[in-house]
Amino acid sequence: MRTRLRRTVVAAVALFTAGTALPASAAQSPDRQEHPSHDGLSAVVRYTEYGIPHIVAKDYTNLGFGTGWAQAADQVCTLADGFVTVRGERSRFFGPDAAADSALSSASKNLASDLYFRGVRETGTVEKLLAEPAPVGPSRQVKDLMRGFAAGFNAWLKQNRITDPACKGAAWVRPVTTLDVAARGFALAVLGGQGRAVDGITAAQPPASTTSAVAPDAQDTARAARELFATDSADMGSNAVAFSGATTANGRGLLLGNPHYPWQGGRRFWQSQQTIPGELNVSGGSLLGSATVSIGHNAHVAWSHTVATGITLNLHQLTLDPADPTTYLVDGKPERMTERTVTVAVKDGSPVTRTQWWTRYGPVVTSLGASLPLPWTATTAYALNDPNSTNLRASDTALGFSKARSTDDVLGSLKRTQGLPWVNTIAADSRGHTLFTQSQVLPRITDDIAQRCSTPLGRVTYPASGVAVLDGSRGDCALGSDPDAVQPGIFGPAKMPVLKDAPYAENSNDSAWLANADRPLTGYERVFGTTGTQRSMRTRGAIEDVAAMALKGGLTVRDLQAQQFANRVPAGDLVAADAARACAALPGGTATGSDGKAVDVGEACEVLAGWDHSVNTGSRGALLFDRLWRKLPTSQLWKVPFSAADPVRTPNTLNTDAPAFATALADTVAELHAAGIPLNSSLGEHQFVVRNGQRIPVSGGTESLGVWNKVEPVWNAAGGGYPEVTTGSSYIQAVGWDGGRCPVARTLLTYSQSSNPNSPHFSDQTRLFSDEKWVTSRFCEKDILSSPALRIVRVREH
Repeated sequence: MRTRLRRTVVAAVALFTAGTALPASAAQSPDRQEHPSHDGLSAVVRYTEYGIPHIVAKDYTNLGFGTGWAQAADQVCTLADGFVTVRGERSRFFGPDAAADSALSSASKNLASDLYFRGVRETGTVEKLLAEPAPVGPSRQVKDLMRGFAAGFNAWLKQNRITDPACKGAAWVRPVTTLDVAARGFALAVLGGQGRAVDGITAAQPPASTTSAVAPDAQDTARAARELFATDSADMGSNAVAFSGATTANGRGLLLGNPHYPWQGGRRFWQSQQTIPGELNVSGGSLLGSATVSIGHNAHVAWSHTVATGITLNLHQLTLDPADPTTYLVDGKPERMTERTVTVAVKDGSPVTRTQWWTRYGPVVTSLGASLPLPWTATTAYALNDPNSTNLRASDTALGFSKARSTDDVLGSLKRTQGLPWVNTIAADSRGHTLFTQSQVLPRITDDIAQRCSTPLGRVTYPASGVAVLDGSRGDCALGSDPDAVQPGIFGPAKMPVLKDAPYAENSNDSAWLANADRPLTGYERVFGTTGTQRSMRTRGAIEDVAAMALKGGLTVRDLQAQQFANRVPAGDLVAADAARACAALPGGTATGSDGKAVDVGEACEVLAGWDHSVNTGSRGALLFDRLWRKLPTSQLWKVPFSAADPVRTPNTLNTDAPAFATALADTVAELHAAGIPLNSSLGEHQFVVRNGQRIPVSGGTESLGVWNKVEPVWNAAGGGYPEVTTGSSYIQAVGWDGGRCPVARTLLTYSQSSNPNSPHFSDQTRLFSDEKWVTSRFCEKDILSSPALRIVRVREH
């Protein structure tokens, strides 16, 4: 198989030197090829339908070059904006008080973002990580990819005119360096740690007086931490399921990946195929700015990721020297904090200089978001430990996946590189094996350490949320090292939750516990997530669906495609009928809203009763149920509570006796009437996106409905209901094998390849998503070269 693959792919390399190697139609059509002619880095980019590039190069540097070039062609403005962020130059170009780049940190304003990223740059943080030998630092192959990516981005800028109005003529679109590319990877790695606390890091200043501030309330802090780290409330989530050969029609594996990522900005996926003849051949979606495939498949294995429940940071509560709040005590000995003074250029103003304060544990932080203050007092401060701030290995992990020939190889890459900061991995292979693992970089917070070393605050926050607050004054509370860990202070591979060869392995952003409901995973530390606790509606619905599919057996890729767009609403199955009956029983067909006004809800009862419990674009009643469901208070929702003995089917039975039900119903009807939206209108009339002035209906539903095909639309009554989607289904892939040389793969990039409204690939796949259609993956050479849309570009440095 490897020899045949090499032969077919080597044929593509002939494109570097001979136009006669192309199909006749391509060789004779001048608008289907471009041939820049100069020495330097180069690659061949073959475009097929929907602007998907298939990049062929002779080595990793040249592959990076082709990838950087092709990404710039589709996403130059988004990429350039992110590079401004990691250089710490947003205030210079956009002003200090403008909203920051939410794709690469949680900073609320540009000034905070710049102070953090300039600090990273000026202290050489990323350079030091690049200099570390593998596996602690990135491999030579990954560094070559980064170097090539920067050169490819720059070559595209030099050779092309920007037509995207988002950055056309902008001074902030500039050439980049390898360091810029690596810094973007660093920003993604620390998203769940330092990146989550940028405001608190950059605002932290010693108290102005010796007066002690009020200590944070333990219960309030625990509640805020639980909400902050809840994956079902984040802007990224995902579903993925792998089916083993025991459940499939041909004994080979199947994988359906459905990551939920932002539809705008720098955390979009971008689709490609990367080939180095005889070395690498992989297709999939890459996070923007990445030179490797993040989620994808090759000829033998397919994988996807879901955002994990592991808490990627912890806090150390510092005991301060009474005479100096910038000195803290460890085992009774004073240690001075390190000052990091950073100056940021500001548009139309004087430069701003601020000092950050760093400790042996990490930066002093005064908040983890507005709802979780951590005051720096005369006696106490908090330092944040983020082990991913020394992790630049994610690209090596991805490269290992790209070369894998089995799920064991996927697991081997995770063990060898330990590079994934905040995701689980689900995989299937052509031999029928499956894998789920929560192999991520986590602070080595064992339950024993938490028991011995938690402060009074930590004794509440850790069991409630997984956020450990350890006593920083005790040397014996250091996190220590596992012998198989790549870096100190993190868990080694032996501690990771792993499930191999289950009939199905599924995750929808809950903990590892019920990756397979018949083979629950237990025994891991609390920092990884919970066991025996209530699952999200999406997890419950997903387990019901995939368990039934596995039981039915005989599965094919078509079954995966059907699951993606089944659009079943588990919440609707549980409560819609009860809601309709309770509605019909209301005296006089009226209910009193929260404003005290009586509302005629008779029509709503009929619409709820007739709704098909789905969120297809044609579903009537879906919008009514969606708005009602969002208004029902969770504290009064269920009559039957959660039971760990029946976690998929509990809680259940809508509490229609609670007064809040009738109030929510009245408010929903009044809201839709005020917006001029008929109660029985189809979902697609009022849930859509607008691209180049045209409405594109969107199916799917919000997190709490439990829909597999998750979308998070923005309510705007004046705009017609839900006129935009912020996050949700993104790079979707359904992959299997049939014994032939080519995988059987269907893909869909919901928001399309390009963010440029002038591109033909700005919304073409979005229309496919609306129509619930798929792209047939062109992985093998014969399929690529037979594409009716084939366009071949040979890109070089000038």
